[in-house]
Amino acid sequence: MPLPHRAILAAACAATLLAAASPAGAIVVFDPSNYAQNVLTAARALQQVNNQITSLQNQAQSLINQARNLASLPFSSLKALEDQVQKTRALLQQAQRLAYDVQTIDQAFSTRYGAVDVSASDQTLVDNAHERWRDSVAGFEDALKVQAGVVGNLGGARDQISQLVGASQSASGALQAAQAGNQLLALQTQQLADLAALLAAQGRAQDLEAARRAAAEDQAREQLRRFLAPGQGYRAVTVSMFHD
Repeated sequence: MPLPHRAILAAACAATLLAAASPAGAIVVFDPSNYAQNVLTAARALQQVNNQITSLQNQAQSLINQARNLASLPFSSLKALEDQVQKTRALLQQAQRLAYDVQTIDQAFSTRYGAVDVSASDQTLVDNAHERWRDSVAGFEDALKVQAGVVGNLGGARDQISQLVGASQSASGALQAAQAGNQLLALQTQQLADLAALLAAQGRAQDLEAARRAAAEDQAREQLRRFLAPGQGYRAVTVSMFHD
C-alpha cells in the first residue's frame, strides 16, 4: 500500500478512536493543525516501519548471497587429472635401454657412445654399434608410446572442459566460480605436463639417434684406418680349383 494511503488510513483510525472515546453528548471540536500533526506522526511511524522491513529484507538477501558464495562446486575433476598425470608418468618410467637417469646416460656414453677405443677388437666395435642401434630404436618406440598416451588423454580432457565450463556458467556463488576456474587451470597444467613429457620423449629419441650417428662416424674412421693400415700385403698362393 503506498505511503499516502497508509497515512490517511492511520489518520482515519485515529479519528475513529477519538470519537469513540468522547463522552455521549459531548461536542467534538475539529482541530485542523492537530489533525495534520497526527497525520504526519502516523506517516513518520509508518515510514520507520517500512525502513525496518526493508533493512531486514536486505539483511536476509545478504545472508542468502553469502550462503551461495560459500557453496562448494558439486563437480570435481581432480581424480581424473591425477589419473592422467600418472598414466603419462608411467609411460616415461617405462623407458627402455637408456632411462631418464644421469648416471645411466653417463655410463652408456663412457662405453659405447664415447670415443672409439683403438685397442678394441673388431667384434667389440660391431657389438657396440649394434647396441647403439638398439638404443635408438627403443628411444623412438618410447616416444611413440608417450605420443599415444598424450593423445589418449585428449578425450578425457575434452569431457572435463565441457563439464567445468558448464559448472562455471551455472555457478551460484563466488566460491563455485573460483573452484571451477581453479580446476580449469589444473586441467591446463596437466596438458602442459603432457606436452613436456612428449617433448622430452621426442628429444630423447632424436638425441640418441644423433649420438648413434656420431659414434658410427668415429667407428667408421677407425675401421677404415685398420683397413688401410700397412700389413703383410698380398701374397700369391697356389689355389686348386679342380680336384684331380
